[in-house]
Amino acid sequence: MSIPERMTALAGTLLDVSVLPSSFYARPALVVARELLGTLLVVQASDGARRVGRIVETEAYIGEHDLACHAAKGLTPRTEVMFGPPGKAYIYLIYGMHHCFNVVTDAPGVGAAVLVRAVEPVEGLDAGARTDGPGKLCKAMGLTLAHNRGDLASPGLHLLPGVAVEEGRVERGPRIGVEYAGAWADEPFRLWVRDSQHVSKRPGTRRRNRA
Repeated sequence: MSIPERMTALAGTLLDVSVLPSSFYARPALVVARELLGTLLVVQASDGARRVGRIVETEAYIGEHDLACHAAKGLTPRTEVMFGPPGKAYIYLIYGMHHCFNVVTDAPGVGAAVLVRAVEPVEGLDAGARTDGPGKLCKAMGLTLAHNRGDLASPGLHLLPGVAVEEGRVERGPRIGVEYAGAWADEPFRLWVRDSQHVSKRPGTRRRNRA
């Protein structure tokens, strides 16, 4: 089955799928980053409009000892959600204009999360919408700071199981835009679906943050 055919099949069966439980997120960030590939991110606005994207790229931030992780600066008003229970949304602004959507993972007190970097459009997105980067997907999906700290099992924002991604289709490499973190910048904590056309950065291109 081709990717478009898989997307059509998914869109037709979303109502029959259960929301991912909090136990899905209550695991190490690297595990969750891998398992998020292929799942469906669902955002439903108050006016009933629904947008759905299949996750094809993630980045793991594993805790306070990870110098690329926001939690490395300790418990602050911004990072407090990262230290709370798993299964919450952590959304922040970069450059004062681009939103980034993360899911809080692991156990309370760890300060870990997974950044969702790219999705493939499945339902409700405008034709030509760009979703190949964390800021682009947030704009296309309608994710803002209003969703920060939200429960990822809520009607307005939740994740659903999708089509499993075989291990042979998963690539791993360094995270993007964290050169300040020293050796942590080279850790292969970014994961993506090899054959997706919506991944934000391909190996061999110049390293930069493509929000």
